[in-house]
Amino acid sequence: MLFADRADAGRSLARELAFLRGSDVVVLGLPRGGVPVAFEVARVLDAPLDVIMVAMGAIGEGGIRIINHEVVHGSLIGPDEIAAVEQRERQELERQARRFRAGRPRVDITGRTAVLVDDGVATGSTARAACEVARAQGAARVMFAAPVGAPRSAQVLVDRPSCDEVILLRAPGSFRSVGQWYADFTPVPDAEVTALLQGTARSA
Repeated sequence: MLFADRADAGRSLARELAFLRGSDVVVLGLPRGGVPVAFEVARVLDAPLDVIMVAMGAIGEGGIRIINHEVVHGSLIGPDEIAAVEQRERQELERQARRFRAGRPRVDITGRTAVLVDDGVATGSTARAACEVARAQGAARVMFAAPVGAPRSAQVLVDRPSCDEVILLRAPGSFRSVGQWYADFTPVPDAEVTALLQGTARSA
């Protein structure tokens, strides 16, 4: 075990990312577990904090849709059914985003450095989708940072053109799950996500 809890992990990660302080950076936490980590990073960098919302590994806010052609071609359902599922998922994504932000608008990342933060990386599928969404939303530079992750997943992220850099404090060969590296890995409730976002709300 490496970290006492997500806040402890966030403080350690913030020290690694301190070189970004003073630059045009936005910190984006992946709900829900990534937000307490991202909160500590944003606090040290004195940067805006927001969430980056991803649904079905392909849908992001602002009408973003990343098409995975392999999944589409391998699917047994037709385009109309896919569109119906996408519409439901997008509505839920937008609803969650409004709840997390408590009425505040999404931070504009156009032309800025987006630092995506999670509490860890297992398969990397959500992280990859989030990086692609951030790029599609106009980020000039996309970085993904986490306290711990599987080495292979980190390499896949680096190899994707949507992610410019990956920072992991630890990438142990014995990685089995994110939770094994935390003494306290209690699920993060929606209310905590909202409170953390409000705690760093400032002009972006």
